[in-house]
Amino acid sequence: MTEEHSSHTFRDSIEDARASHRIPDTPQSRSPAYRLAFIDEEFMMRPELRPVRLQLELLKPQMVLDERGIESTVVMFGGARIPSPEKKETAKTPALAELSHFYEEARRFARAVTERSLETYGRQLVVCTGGGPGVMEAGNLGAHEAGGQSIGLNIMLPHEQAPNAWVTPDLSFNFHYFAIRKMHFLMRARAVCVFPGGFGTLDEMFEALTLIQTRRMRRIPFILFGTEFWKTVVNWTMLAEAGTISPQDLELISFVETAAEALEIIDGWDYGCE
Repeated sequence: MTEEHSSHTFRDSIEDARASHRIPDTPQSRSPAYRLAFIDEEFMMRPELRPVRLQLELLKPQMVLDERGIESTVVMFGGARIPSPEKKETAKTPALAELSHFYEEARRFARAVTERSLETYGRQLVVCTGGGPGVMEAGNLGAHEAGGQSIGLNIMLPHEQAPNAWVTPDLSFNFHYFAIRKMHFLMRARAVCVFPGGFGTLDEMFEALTLIQTRRMRRIPFILFGTEFWKTVVNWTMLAEAGTISPQDLELISFVETAAEALEIIDGWDYGCE
């Protein structure tokens, strides 16, 4: 925004940021102390500024999603290593190859959810994934095939990575803080769907379940794709029998095999009673 188009009395910060590159070159102006604080990268990366960086990571996606009018999402968690069926021969293990059908199920599910989202002009039930490969890619691909938008919440990792090709470009976000990323997964969620995955998927699943169990988050459809996988990985019944969770906590979870089953749960959910 330039000065002539600004509705504010004070000089615009963008204009000053640009002007700061045209100041006379003197020992004083070359000093780091002279830089405008908000464009001083060295200053912004200081440990003392962590609270500010946390706030910025919370605000940026929230403001963009608000500007786009996105009111609710359907979150899809799942393994980055699960290949599409046509690429299952590239899987590192036979077990991963066997899980490849969940890629197609995730794609089918996201396509159907996005068709519902388009009925609200993309404001409700927008598919939201971690923005990476595997099941996440399938979710964004399905949304793209339906002609709708989808969100990708990527995270900086030690190895180089990029968002998958099917995330809507201006809804493709990147995070430094896992905690803030998790908040954005759940802040607008109207359903959480968890496909087979590894540590990251388990982490996201249990974090969300804990928030619902402790009523820090309202109850929404919490759907696990792949009954055999999830009941092998986690002995849910033993948790209840041991008393570490209550038997009623098991009612927070639904197990399904297909996109159609998951959609039936979401379509039949009474959000008003929770």
